[in-house]
Amino acid sequence: MRKIFILYLLFFTLSLHAELVKVAAAANLTFVIKELRADFQKKHPNDTIQITFAGSGKLASQILHSAPYDIFLSANTTYPTKLYAAKKGLREPEVYTKGALALLSVNKHDFSKGLNILRQSTIKRIAVANPKTAPYGKASIEALQNAHLYKLIKKKLIYGESIAQTLNYTLHASDFGFIAKSALYAPQLRRFQKGVNWIDVDPTLYKPIKQSALLLTHAKTNNAAKEFYRYLFSKQAKTIFQKYGYQ
Repeated sequence: MRKIFILYLLFFTLSLHAELVKVAAAANLTFVIKELRADFQKKHPNDTIQITFAGSGKLASQILHSAPYDIFLSANTTYPTKLYAAKKGLREPEVYTKGALALLSVNKHDFSKGLNILRQSTIKRIAVANPKTAPYGKASIEALQNAHLYKLIKKKLIYGESIAQTLNYTLHASDFGFIAKSALYAPQLRRFQKGVNWIDVDPTLYKPIKQSALLLTHAKTNNAAKEFYRYLFSKQAKTIFQKYGYQ
């Protein structure tokens, strides 16, 4: 009976310190953040990291209308900066990583001509993220414009609400797709070969995809949220980001 009481007391004590951290994460982070969360929780097993994925613009709109998130991980610097100006953050946003674009097809191709492969008349659909709400979509359109391809293929573009939905379109509903390079490091996509199924989009064709984090006012009394935010800038987190193709 005494042992049961001690176990109950221990559980009760630990539960007092357990906290829930609500993270609003850009869709390109779908794969990497799961590993980041698992690594963080090795030292914080009692805390729960709850993640909501969507396009950065959509998440920013939710936060602006007081959605109860603790941390916002955007795919750009614009949305966090605007939210901080609207007094939604505890401190100024910080760049936690830089993303990159890739052009992917589930079929094998000769990619020796780079993006010019998209000039082929046999191509019917090309997936991109919505440039109005998804920073990776904006970068994709910018790359097409600078490669002098946008006007030629714009009628073939199909738009995903987020970069995650765009990946789904690329895998199941289009001939090619502009995706976050990080997705290619997920176990289920490692079967695709560089130069055969995908290529890097020349980074000189689009502005660097700097991804900023904002610790939100909702996290004011949430120590676990502050700890996870700090963790995202640690050496351990940096190593995991690099593992998934981030800079």
